[in-house]
Amino acid sequence: MPCTPAKAQEFVESVHRHHGKVPGGYVFWALAAVSGSTVVGVAMVGRPTNRNSDDGGQTLEVLRLATDGTRNAPSMLLGACARTARAAGASRIITYTLEDEGGASLRGAGWNMEANGIKSWWTHPSGAADGRTVKPRAHYSKPKCRWAIKFRDVCVLDWPAVEPEESLQVGMLFRAVEG
Repeated sequence: MPCTPAKAQEFVESVHRHHGKVPGGYVFWALAAVSGSTVVGVAMVGRPTNRNSDDGGQTLEVLRLATDGTRNAPSMLLGACARTARAAGASRIITYTLEDEGGASLRGAGWNMEANGIKSWWTHPSGAADGRTVKPRAHYSKPKCRWAIKFRDVCVLDWPAVEPEESLQVGMLFRAVEG
């Protein structure tokens, strides 16, 4: 069932062995796996974290997946994420695992390994212009595997030119005169 990204973040932080919060602006939606009325797992989907995979919103990424160990919950969540991405018109959905993780849940949900031996550039803290820093985590230095389900080819979109509304033009002119 759907859940808020904030609740999903809390669940991930409480049960996942190495992941922390997803940076703001990345999560598009979150899903919860439930048994009775108890949440047993969550998945968060959004923009790809690797800019090389970010094709303007046509590729989505499972950014976090965490469960309490309930049997088949990971495969169920991965399948639900893929079905939701496909229904939303995505061209494909991807996720990453550590190379030493088996991937049985992914294979069980119909995902295919696209690449392995991927090195992360998140290997040390670095300051950003806005003062953010990357918290070092042990798994950053471990090689990753990228898994995917492809639904269709990426299409090039023609976006119509949009003229600003007259009121916006007046507002911009007023600010320019004041400044």
